[in-house]
Amino acid sequence: MTTRGVLYVHSAPRALCQHVEWAVAGVLGVRVGLDWIRQPAAPGTWRSEFSWKGQAGTASKLASALRDWQLLRFEVTSEPCPTAEGERYSCTPDLGIFHAVTGMHGDIMIPEDRLRAALARSQHDETDLEAEIAKLLGKPWDDELEPFRYAGEGAPVRWLHQVV
Repeated sequence: MTTRGVLYVHSAPRALCQHVEWAVAGVLGVRVGLDWIRQPAAPGTWRSEFSWKGQAGTASKLASALRDWQLLRFEVTSEPCPTAEGERYSCTPDLGIFHAVTGMHGDIMIPEDRLRAALARSQHDETDLEAEIAKLLGKPWDDELEPFRYAGEGAPVRWLHQVV
């Protein structure tokens, strides 16, 4: 079953741009040449975004292929399909990677065991419930990535298709 999604590379040093393309090509199984533009939110870095189509699970493969580069900020989304929920991955140098399951309207769906664990931590005075829920929703990642998202408005999007 196929799905589609978008990879947003919010900021990458110039030296990583080619490596990002190679990593994405390795996941999609096709040659990839991204259109890179300067990222005004972080001078000296570049950004790119493109849409992809592939098998369910492609978003996780893309996130895994990119997650170890410490200077890279990115997000990968995947739409739900008949065999899989949607997904969102966000990654920043300071916070690492965030993963969320998304419903058909893009809402984050938090599994009940994660909610129960957050509630238990807050009841044992280990943390604040509001902070736990914010983390489950990816708020720290959204806060850090928002200036990079805003700087990319109007950027071109390229469709890539995975060969199956």
